[in-house]
Amino acid sequence: MEERRKSKRMELDSTLVIKRLDDNSKEEIRKFVPESYAKTYLHWLNGIRDWCISRQLWWGHRIPAFYCTKCGKMTVSREDLTVCPDCGAPVTQDEDTLDTWFSSALWPFSTLGWPDKTPELDYFYPTDVLVTGYDIIFFWVVRMVFSGLEQTDTTPFHTVLIHGLVRDSQGRKMSKSLGNGIDPLEVIDKYGADALRMTLVTGNAPGNDMRFYWERVEASRNFANKVWNASRFIMMNLDKADMGNVSLTDLTDADKWILSKVNTLAKDVTENLDKYELGIALSKVYDFVWEEFCDWYIEMVKPRLYSDTDSTKAAALWTLKTVLIRSLKMLHPFIPFITEEIFCTLQDEEESIMVSEWPVYTEELNFAAEEKAIETIKEAVRAIRTVRTSMNVPPSRKAKVFVVSENAEICRIFENGKVFFATLASASEVAVQADKEGIADDAVSAVIPGANIYIPFADLVDIEKEVERLKKEEAKLSKELARSKGMLSNERFISKAPAAKIEEEKAKYEKYQQMMEQVQARLAQLQK
Repeated sequence: MEERRKSKRMELDSTLVIKRLDDNSKEEIRKFVPESYAKTYLHWLNGIRDWCISRQLWWGHRIPAFYCTKCGKMTVSREDLTVCPDCGAPVTQDEDTLDTWFSSALWPFSTLGWPDKTPELDYFYPTDVLVTGYDIIFFWVVRMVFSGLEQTDTTPFHTVLIHGLVRDSQGRKMSKSLGNGIDPLEVIDKYGADALRMTLVTGNAPGNDMRFYWERVEASRNFANKVWNASRFIMMNLDKADMGNVSLTDLTDADKWILSKVNTLAKDVTENLDKYELGIALSKVYDFVWEEFCDWYIEMVKPRLYSDTDSTKAAALWTLKTVLIRSLKMLHPFIPFITEEIFCTLQDEEESIMVSEWPVYTEELNFAAEEKAIETIKEAVRAIRTVRTSMNVPPSRKAKVFVVSENAEICRIFENGKVFFATLASASEVAVQADKEGIADDAVSAVIPGANIYIPFADLVDIEKEVERLKKEEAKLSKELARSKGMLSNERFISKAPAAKIEEEKAKYEKYQQMMEQVQARLAQLQK
């Protein structure tokens, strides 16, 4: 029969913890993000029990308890003892080590030199924010709090930011038994540390688990490449003009538009970061850099950079550099390595992006009118691209674009933006006028608020070649329709083929009929 014996282990008296964590000190951690996790914290405190802190481990802090070999007295001492302080007989030290979480609870202040009064402890303690997982709130967070109170009379942090777990693509927790673990060093070796870091933040909210997909890491790597290539393009062109005397009065509408955008972005991102909305902040910077800056503004200024006579080249370069620097600073928390490399190469005014000034919103860079103007041009470009895509017009084919509006302000907007509007809209020429005079009846049109866009049909399509292409398409569709109709009229096919196969063939027949109607309608229009 097995005999149960009480083990001589060290335990932490829960009444001592409760004494330190009275109602007032419980509230000293003012904020959990998300707030719901404060309940987990308080639930553990309300149900606290004595804690056995002895562990039989090879590694760890050995319990500083010494036992006299003669009188049996136990002595706890910060200094190693060799003899009993009472009788002078030899002593032996407790062979157990402190529980890992007990030792870890000392981390906020022991890393700063405690128990010595070091400059680091004085400057950095108490800290501000603890970032940790929800699965160790009671293992670590609570114990750090009462350890901090016990040893320093101060709670170690005021905010706890909870993140979720990284799971595999099927939503399973990573484990050795499943063999579904991801080695971060392998990810870094293949895609870079920035790509991995960005992936873990993208689309994630505090406290939520996320699934790991290699495709997301690749997308993050592609974004980093986009930033690198855009920066390289800008730096290759910086010596084309002297930017020393550029002022806000020298800027074009496009320059003011992008400056106003990055100015507003700084305010929005700062607010998101203050609320610990890291995923939202990253999403906003990502969208701005990829779409507004790279896909729109850089394409807008290329004609100015490549022109030897454009007097606004210096303003364009100054704007490119200014917006890039601000964007890099806002990207730095998410992709620190590439942003630091680009920043230090791009400018000499600040030593490192890590200690540079964070972008701050200023009313001086709020250009609401210019924002509205450029958004109007962007809308026209999108409308033109939609028309060209629907007509299968290749990007290399240029066409004259008419902008017709009775609104003088809209006419001014397109007159001022003619150069880059023509580039973005694949236009051979841009004409801005108040009526439809000189525009052919067969011109293709698109509508935007306050204006109509017209493109001569003959400019978009080589009519002879298009008719030839459509006739070939008509002949091809005729064969497909005959084949499909023959199968659906065949009784053997209908009686023996699976129902899914029959439905698939019927769907094909309907699709071919629709395509034939479209081709014939287009041919009739071209052969008028």
